[in-house]
Amino acid sequence: MMAENKKLAQQGFSLLEILIAFSILAVSLGILLKIFSAGVNTAAIAEDYTVAVQLGESLMVRAGIETPLQAGEVSGRDNDKYSWEVVVSPYRFSPDDVDAFKLKTELFKVDVVVSWDDDVGKGRKLELSTLKIRNKEEAAP
Repeated sequence: MMAENKKLAQQGFSLLEILIAFSILAVSLGILLKIFSAGVNTAAIAEDYTVAVQLGESLMVRAGIETPLQAGEVSGRDNDKYSWEVVVSPYRFSPDDVDAFKLKTELFKVDVVVSWDDDVGKGRKLELSTLKIRNKEEAAP
């Protein structure tokens, strides 16, 4: 009879064991949610950079095609989020064996800066640069 009472007393979990199990579950879920939210935040930042790169590359391509390739600055805003600036300047190089005045072409450096604020108000910036070539005859009036 004593053995039966001990067997009945040992059935199920104690309140302490259940509380510990719920505590472990709560901590685990908290960690998983933090990892998930960090992944979503990283994906949003990556999307912003992708849009900024596409905008910067398109602005770079326009220089010399939609607008004449000449020294100057142009700036603007796109999608009410991205501010951009395009700076075109003559590129000077001086190799020893080349006479720059005899060349029929000239180089221009195109710098594009795209900046924006992300969702937490942190300012971000992307800078792209390239060289473009122009015939000197095209520049003469």
